[in-house]
Amino acid sequence: MLCTALFGGGSSAQSVTQAPGSGTPKLVVLFVIDGLPQRQVSEYSDQFGRDGLRRFLDRGAWFSEAYYGHSHTVTAAGHATVLTGAYPHRSGIIGNDWRDPATGAEVYNSGDAAYVYLDNRTAKMSGTSPRNLQVETLGDVLRRADPRARVIGISAKDRGAILPAGKSGTAYMYMWDSGQFASSTYYMSEHPAWVKAFNARRPADLYFKTAWSPLRPEAAYARSLPDDRPWYGPGGSLPKTFGANMQKPGADFYASLLPSPFMDELTLDFARAALSGESLGADAVTDILSVSLSAHDYINHAYGAESRLSHDHLLRLDRMLEAFFHDLDARVGKDNYLAVLTADHGFTPVPAHSRSLGRNAGQQNVSETLARLNAGLAAQFGAGRWVRGWSADGILLDSTLIDARVADRRTFDAEARRLLLAEPGIVAAFSRAEIQGNTLPPDTPFLMAVRNTWHAERSADIQLVVRPYWLFGASQSTGTTHGSPHEYDTHVPLLLYGPRWIGAGRVDTRVEIVDLAPTLAKLLGSAAPAAAEGRPLPLPAIR
Repeated sequence: MLCTALFGGGSSAQSVTQAPGSGTPKLVVLFVIDGLPQRQVSEYSDQFGRDGLRRFLDRGAWFSEAYYGHSHTVTAAGHATVLTGAYPHRSGIIGNDWRDPATGAEVYNSGDAAYVYLDNRTAKMSGTSPRNLQVETLGDVLRRADPRARVIGISAKDRGAILPAGKSGTAYMYMWDSGQFASSTYYMSEHPAWVKAFNARRPADLYFKTAWSPLRPEAAYARSLPDDRPWYGPGGSLPKTFGANMQKPGADFYASLLPSPFMDELTLDFARAALSGESLGADAVTDILSVSLSAHDYINHAYGAESRLSHDHLLRLDRMLEAFFHDLDARVGKDNYLAVLTADHGFTPVPAHSRSLGRNAGQQNVSETLARLNAGLAAQFGAGRWVRGWSADGILLDSTLIDARVADRRTFDAEARRLLLAEPGIVAAFSRAEIQGNTLPPDTPFLMAVRNTWHAERSADIQLVVRPYWLFGASQSTGTTHGSPHEYDTHVPLLLYGPRWIGAGRVDTRVEIVDLAPTLAKLLGSAAPAAAEGRPLPLPAIR
């Protein structure tokens, strides 16, 4: 909607004809589609337009078997992995939030009380800096080598902007209260003129009273579930109008845009403004633009990846990417940038839908699980508050109490594991000693994924794995989530486009998302981030 106005006039950069593989990209554009499982890309690929996702599938490199290798697959952990090449056990971003094992205090992945948002309210547990990220990103490497390199992270979520931008980039995130995009005082004391100009237009207001209607005829959605299933959250049908019962745009309206295609349109329009305002890709020094598109995650949480709403959103997102590519071609030059698309995690099918298909599915209520575990431990070892709480799919124990009253910690851990595995929704439980030690065979199911998730200073004493098609959380009748090491949560798209540097073709070799950062570093002639644990991807040869 705002493409022409925000992209501005003036001369466009022209494509430079050079030999394949020569030079380095002027710009790397990373798209992270929050909550997009690979199965949706495969299922709906025949309905994509010619030059959005199909640019990757037809003229780029795409990896059909790309996976995350950590067990707690959530937004912050995935976004921290993509450009560091490091799993949570190294990055320190073990979840969206967790509890400090020493104090029990809640920690938000990008929370930092030393900084606040510019020109906007900063609520408790807001993301304002990358302080908790313990490793460097590819952008940090580039800026250390040449401070002229610009690294910009943009997202509707603070963590989706801050973590890919790293320690030395700049992050901008959507403000639910105002409909603006803002940075924090970690990055600057005042917004640049282009950000002020963008916000002054009040672009979110343009969607007030705007309807989200199906993009295609009804028959096109035969592969997804109809609207208004019993397990959908509120608003589970199309068309629907945003702000329909409101007098004017306000905080409730701005927040309501999050589970809609309009949120991604706004994010991409802000990215266009950043391209122009920061002159990204305009010189010989490689810049990075990371754009995390969050709406798909919100939609899938409410209705599931199998819903028509999710199906339609992906088709709309495909059209948005096509328009953005055309703008990149015009401004940066079609042979001057490298584009990458992936996701931070997949999605668990809605348990109620899984049960309708005959699967063993359900929800493991966390508070009830903790209460039963504490009661069982008290019965065996005496009265006491043995269990301190829940943290990033793990259980914090009172080690002081255990040391004082239990002679053999292994006996205590074994009893805790026995009690936990008796729960219907838990398939595996690992103690601190098992994760750190060598008492278990390395091929123990889920062990390596748990080790990749678990951080010695930040993680809980017992790390859990939920049973397939189950969820951790309070009992609820609608919606779903993600966070497991199962395929539907770990199998994500990994697509690259840049004909000067990357050949075209499908690659069926199993790869991991940690392989992306070393691959980009190699293509840029840069050192890989220091903590990266992947290896360069087997890219198709340029023909």
